[in-house]
Amino acid sequence: MHLFVTGGAGFIGSAFVRLILAEEPGWRVTNFDALTYAGNLDNLIGVDPRRHRFIHGDIADRAAVAAALDEGMDALVHFAAESHVDRSIESADAFLRTNVLGTQVLLDCARLKRTKRFVQISTDEVMGSLPDDASAFFREDSPYAPNNPYAASKAAAEHLVRAAHHTFGLDVVITRCGNNYGPFQFPEKLIPLTLARALADQPIPVYGDGRQVRDWIYVTDHCRAIRAVLLKGRTGEIYHIGSRNERCNLELVEAILDTLGKPRSLIEFVTDRPGHDRRYAIDPGKIERELDWRPRETWQSGLARTIRWYQENPQWRRG
Repeated sequence: MHLFVTGGAGFIGSAFVRLILAEEPGWRVTNFDALTYAGNLDNLIGVDPRRHRFIHGDIADRAAVAAALDEGMDALVHFAAESHVDRSIESADAFLRTNVLGTQVLLDCARLKRTKRFVQISTDEVMGSLPDDASAFFREDSPYAPNNPYAASKAAAEHLVRAAHHTFGLDVVITRCGNNYGPFQFPEKLIPLTLARALADQPIPVYGDGRQVRDWIYVTDHCRAIRAVLLKGRTGEIYHIGSRNERCNLELVEAILDTLGKPRSLIEFVTDRPGHDRRYAIDPGKIERELDWRPRETWQSGLARTIRWYQENPQWRRG
């Protein structure tokens, strides 16, 4: 197969590229990335240059996308996105340009170039916040209820993908996932930020009371699920990807501090983020039943791998 991957120098996108090139010897990847602050070609050191072609470009630039996308490619896997909620609260402009306009440009070019399948990588945040009820989960038919500009822009992108399927017959699938963690993550995110500050004996900011719950998944498990959806997912469908691993932010930070032998007194509670969603939890039953996917990493093994990687790569903790 020949894949066109957008955002393939970012955290999740590069993990997907590395997985594909390592485990699918007959596949090739064209990697299209704008190399914003969160994109880094160092994420791709060691990949096979004979099967990996990198093109520096912006997904909102129609001419650049059309020139890079070869006729009849097997799939376009769309990771590229502005994704940090705090930045979207400061200004939504880049989120609308990349996540909404950029997605439409990709859909148009995919139709023009007869791309065989379009995989939209989305987020559980498009469904808003769940109540503190252990029986409540996000499912594929949960209503849209985005509560911040980032989530709203990703919900809009999903609508455009769905419209391209129903209006033009484009073969699309959408995946939604929770919080990813693992090597190569940009230091603004919670786990690498906590690790960097803990290892430097600096205060670790925690929003509000720290009881916000997120569904955490090791990044390579997420990428294996995307591959399964790419290969076997039913056209026009949404698949939720989760590892049934709900953790509140405070519990996560405490676990890292305890593992590193650092005092919990490093935790510094700060004013909560505006509109902060309280709980996310994913029901992955559909992908488990239909595609026989399960995560390989436990919370304990995945966190241990992640901590070890950041300890061994101090340059990454500085961003």
